[in-house]
Amino acid sequence: MAAGSSYFDSMVDDVEIIDPPKGESMMDLGEHGNDPTPFQPKPNLSVVSNVRELLECPVCLNAMYPPIHQCSNGHTLCSGCKPRVHNRCPTCRHELGNIRCLALEKVAASLELPCKYQGYGCMGIYPYYCKMKHELQCPFRPYNCPYAGSECTVVGDIPFLVGHLKDDHKVDMHNGSTFNHRYVKSNPQEVENATWMLTVFSCFGQYFCLHFEAFQLSMAPVYIAFLRFMGDDSDAKNYSYSLEVGANGRKMIWQGVPRSIRDSHKKVRDSYDGLIIQRNMALFFSGGDRKELKLRVTGRIWKEQ
Repeated sequence: MAAGSSYFDSMVDDVEIIDPPKGESMMDLGEHGNDPTPFQPKPNLSVVSNVRELLECPVCLNAMYPPIHQCSNGHTLCSGCKPRVHNRCPTCRHELGNIRCLALEKVAASLELPCKYQGYGCMGIYPYYCKMKHELQCPFRPYNCPYAGSECTVVGDIPFLVGHLKDDHKVDMHNGSTFNHRYVKSNPQEVENATWMLTVFSCFGQYFCLHFEAFQLSMAPVYIAFLRFMGDDSDAKNYSYSLEVGANGRKMIWQGVPRSIRDSHKKVRDSYDGLIIQRNMALFFSGGDRKELKLRVTGRIWKEQ
């Protein structure tokens, strides 16, 4: 499904989250912190909506977590934004000092809110202070577009991204678990950090992305081919793949486990987790006058028993 926005979509990276205030009237948050079982809602939706608005930082517009700061007039903001406003209240310009809004922190502790990925299928309801931790690992959180040839910002679930790759990036789609591709480049002296080819394979009811590109390894230009799984790492480990390239009586073979597209293309490439071919060897495999790259990469994908 297409990407959608919802409340609390992003958090400020440098916000320091500390334990919420303790009190007799508050729930024991410790017993829920690592419990993956979602809570059942007990909402007065109008009240909850109003409180959520109070918990929105007026500077970054993100949800506030302890410590929540306030000025002497009662205006609040998050701890991440406090140093950015030079200790001045963004609402009334009074000095902020070190006043902490314990009342609002206690109110937040009483809230139970839906996961922000509800639109992608997550039906969990979580205490306010546990919600962000859940969302960082929510199995329904959307995936980033795996296309590496541009800075694509599209996110979505797997069926949506498959259609996006086909329609918007014009990626080749293939059915089957074996492949035999030829990569040709007229000027192999040029090495750019850009994807030369991305192919999507459909097999075993899943989708896989085969990448092939040139990049600089230290001072040496190299080529790399690797496979990524369109799904989570826990499912990717159920599959293996092999890649093979060669000519003139020589052969290079790689076997590995596809990486999840949760790992960025750059992260996989820079970890060298794939078939790496030095340029001189690639040109040797290409034959001829060594002025044109002509590599044939074959391989297969299989499911582990």
